[in-house]
Amino acid sequence: MIKFNIRGENIEVTPAIREYVENKIEKIERYFGDDFEAKANVNLKVYNDKQTKVEVTIPMKNVTLRAEERHHDMYAAVDLIVDKLERQIRKHKTKVNRKFREREGAGVYFATGVSAGDTTAQEEEEFTIVRTKQFSLKPMDDEEAILQMNLLGHDFYIYTDADSNGTNIVYKRKDGKYGLIETQ
Repeated sequence: MIKFNIRGENIEVTPAIREYVENKIEKIERYFGDDFEAKANVNLKVYNDKQTKVEVTIPMKNVTLRAEERHHDMYAAVDLIVDKLERQIRKHKTKVNRKFREREGAGVYFATGVSAGDTTAQEEEEFTIVRTKQFSLKPMDDEEAILQMNLLGHDFYIYTDADSNGTNIVYKRKDGKYGLIETQ
């Protein structure tokens, strides 16, 4: 059973919106066993250009499902979110079940009877590293790191912060702005 925490930013979460979101996201329950319990954090945002953004995060014991979608129609965004969540579940389903089967008595995390839309090619996807790079981290500030990232044409850049001496990452966001990840 999924419990919902639905929050709206610049939008009132009406009973109709709440019902639509809950009904759509509850469809993923079919991928799990009968004793499935989770809390879905749903964030609905409306921007000045009337574009909506829907974010769904479902933290569970062994996996966190997360998807976000921008669309002019919030209901369409919710539909796309459900598709993304289902793809994530199908992708991880086989690997997670295999790990649990290897441990005696651990049970099965994902329900095994679901076959709608399953393709073994997607489920058995291997994570293969095709290229490895090594480089030394140069001490710099945030602005210089962003400049370096843009010069290289990358979406992220790893560097040593000149002030804290910690390893930081700057990245380019979908909205064209920049983000910063600081390590501890």
